[in-house]
Amino acid sequence: MFPHLRVLIVEDSEDDALLTLRELRRGGYVLDYVRVDTHQAMQVALEQQSWDIVIADYTLPAFSAPEALKLLQNLKLDLPFIIVSGTIGEDIAVAAMKAGANDYIIKGNLTRLVPAVERELREAQERNKRHITEQALRDSEARYRLLFESNPHPMWVFDSQTLVFLAVNQAAIAHYGYSEAEFLQMKSTDILSPQDIGTQQERADDKKASIWKHQKKDGSLIDVEVVIHALTFAGRQANLVLVDDITETKQAEQKIREQAALLDIATDAIFVRDMGHNILFWNQGAERLYGWQATEVLGKSAIALLNKSEETLPPFATIEATLVNTGKWQGELQQITKSGKNITVESRWTLVLDEVSNPKSILTVSTDITEKKLLEQQFLRAQRLESLGTLASGIAHDFNNILTPILAVAQLLPLKLPNLDDSSQQLLKMLESSAKRGADLVQQILSFSRGGAEGSRTIVQVRHLIADVAQVARRTFPKSIETQMNLVPDLWTILADATQIHQVLMNLIVNARDAMLDGGNLAIGAENLWIDENYARMYVDAEVGSYIVISISDTGVGIPPDIIDRIFDPFFTTKEVGKGTGLGLSTVMGIVKSHGGFVNVHSEVEKGSRFKIFLPSRQVTETPPDSNGELLNGNNELILVVDDEVAICEIAKTTLETHNYQVLTASDGIEALALYAQHKKKISAVLIDMMMPGMDGSTTILTLQRMNPDVQILAMSGLMLNWTNAQKMSLGIQKFLPKPFTAEALLSNLKSLLHPSLSE
Repeated sequence: MFPHLRVLIVEDSEDDALLTLRELRRGGYVLDYVRVDTHQAMQVALEQQSWDIVIADYTLPAFSAPEALKLLQNLKLDLPFIIVSGTIGEDIAVAAMKAGANDYIIKGNLTRLVPAVERELREAQERNKRHITEQALRDSEARYRLLFESNPHPMWVFDSQTLVFLAVNQAAIAHYGYSEAEFLQMKSTDILSPQDIGTQQERADDKKASIWKHQKKDGSLIDVEVVIHALTFAGRQANLVLVDDITETKQAEQKIREQAALLDIATDAIFVRDMGHNILFWNQGAERLYGWQATEVLGKSAIALLNKSEETLPPFATIEATLVNTGKWQGELQQITKSGKNITVESRWTLVLDEVSNPKSILTVSTDITEKKLLEQQFLRAQRLESLGTLASGIAHDFNNILTPILAVAQLLPLKLPNLDDSSQQLLKMLESSAKRGADLVQQILSFSRGGAEGSRTIVQVRHLIADVAQVARRTFPKSIETQMNLVPDLWTILADATQIHQVLMNLIVNARDAMLDGGNLAIGAENLWIDENYARMYVDAEVGSYIVISISDTGVGIPPDIIDRIFDPFFTTKEVGKGTGLGLSTVMGIVKSHGGFVNVHSEVEKGSRFKIFLPSRQVTETPPDSNGELLNGNNELILVVDDEVAICEIAKTTLETHNYQVLTASDGIEALALYAQHKKKISAVLIDMMMPGMDGSTTILTLQRMNPDVQILAMSGLMLNWTNAQKMSLGIQKFLPKPFTAEALLSNLKSLLHPSLSE
């Protein structure tokens, strides 16, 4: 880039001014200029903007170069001033230079103009730099003097060779008791305690803060923190010393260390937090209990550190209100250690006040009672089981006495009444079977109450157990409950205790009945399932292999979300007193897990619940079933996958891309709509989760249909338990994929959606 030059030209001849400007432009300058020819015009130009240089004709009709130079000097403007004239002689030019002009140029030799301008601009720049440096030095010295004299901390300067004091401030005089004259006759070593003499120069050389002991004029010793800086003072190599008296701080620290040593002996976790719950002190007991070293936690939030989630946060508002009112609080808290272990602590909080009685900090003393609570729970459970066992043992004899004649009558009646119709004979068989099973259940209850023992296991055809349970439901449940059974024709077998599996099914259908007081639909089904890696990644308890899946669904009141995680806990029940023990689902879970299986439950309030029992099959070899190979592969179609769970999105994306599909993913309905609007012509189908926060699947689907009435929808969900095909079609759902799903289920559903003729 060409240099920019702001030129003020003092010239009455416009032609001569143009010659000057032309010469400067030839020199490569881009010009910003004003031409003036009077004193007033020049003064206005100088006041309106800044200039780099002034070029003046010596003689003008109403003005002159000496007058222009005088104006600059009066205004204290240090600008390069060059005279250009065709008439002045050398003596006049020399006089002008002495008056302050920087150079003069003969108009007949303007080739000298550009070099002269460049030289003067360089010199002006150097003068400006020197001026700035000198001013900065003056400012620095002024600040130093102000700092030195007004600093409340003792300060002094001593010669780095002789150690003699060269200067001392009033704070040092007042603190040490020596007069200024006395200081200036001493060496810096004269105020050191005996043990510090001889080390001052070594400490001065490292230029770091260090702790010393100084001796005052009255002989008393003080602890000081000293910072030393090397500098030049009055032409001598010297050291500037800043002193901070920390005697009281050291004494307080020593007292705290002594107290902390006592605190560290304590087995309890003791720590101090400020009113914002940031940790200020952390004893060794806290290190042992929580696993964090003091250096790891100081300054960090105790709330974020010790609480796993918002669900485990204590009611801080209540605690703080109690602290303000009484000064202390005590209670149990659920907390977490560094390793992620959940613990229960008995915590005592004490409010610490400052010198004006304002809340300053909170002293917390916590005792680990995790094992104590666990033992209490085990003891209570043992008491309950013992009571249940005592009760079961007490009634077992009488109950078996009741079952014995029932069983005998059920076996004798067919002999006594050989002409009974088929329906009556079937009822008698059911009576006999139920009596036998009742006896088995008595033993099962006794086994459960005494800790349980694995029963004998054989190859079981689950279809017979399901058929028997369905028959019990049809014959004994209210007529307002319709029971449906749907079994695949080639249902695999399992290795199981038939009585225990029958008990699982009975418990579940009875719960379903109790959830449908006004009637409804009970569906019992079973199918074979090969769980692949896709499915196992979506459900933590699943393993790759062959399973049979028994599903029991109802259209009852459903299970509220806030208790669904507790329904398998022993003795937990929502039923009225006397109508449930809370052992039913606990027994279901225990039996299923003992058989190597797992339970999957989904429920919607006012819509119903579905329990799925997964039991490993031992009938088939553990190789995946035929997945139609290449028939399930795509043809490079673009699929939009929408799910707020990142893991599901990634699993579906990987599966589809592996089988020759292209994939776009969205984490919510809004992002899905944006992607669909951008790629509408390329997207072949949308795989969408129905249960998403914000814009749910139903709303997203309806919006997609407004954008494209022909959009192909494959919905997926772990819920939608009792939706009919008509309801799904009314929403525009062509296919529905239950979660979790296998790769084969995903691919086959998508294939039939995109190519319905192939699935017919």
